[in-house]
Amino acid sequence: MTAIHNAPLGEASASAPTLVHLSGDIDIFTTGQLRRRLLNSLAGSSDLLVLDLSEVTFCGAGGLGMMVGLQSRAKAQGITLALTGVSPRMARLLHITGLDHRFPIMA
Repeated sequence: MTAIHNAPLGEASASAPTLVHLSGDIDIFTTGQLRRRLLNSLAGSSDLLVLDLSEVTFCGAGGLGMMVGLQSRAKAQGITLALTGVSPRMARLLHITGLDHRFPIMA
């Protein structure tokens, strides 16, 4: 089961970036519900939506596809989708799939 928790980044304002904490597995069983919740976060976001992956234990092809789709939606709305808390394993997965250049990675 993947959990999602929204938290403001910085001061609370309409222009403050949105930080979304994800945890657990992101796979074929969780991506549908996760996609809906992230689209809601995107709709309420300013110009930056940051996904914190530090507590993600697994990310499958469905999870990667969901993130690519979310990034495309964000870009169409003028919103940057960035990642933080990227584990070495996740960084390797992003690199192998060529997605490491698609997402800004924040420390």
